[in-house]
Amino acid sequence: MTLPPISEWWPELSEDARRSVLDGDSPHLDEDVREEIRVITGAVVGMVESLTAADLDYARAHGEDTAD
Repeated sequence: MTLPPISEWWPELSEDARRSVLDGDSPHLDEDVREEIRVITGAVVGMVESLTAADLDYARAHGEDTAD
């Protein structure tokens, strides 16, 4: 499975989920984060999804953006 582009779901992600991504020790996404991505995008998100270095850079650059 492949994650949708981070720009499609990051702006809608909850603060808790963003914190989980930014503060995590692993590039793998927690179940709660994967579920939010499923709800936001309608995509099938696998059990072992991870962010690329570019995704993490995007998340860090947009970390202070607030979810609506």
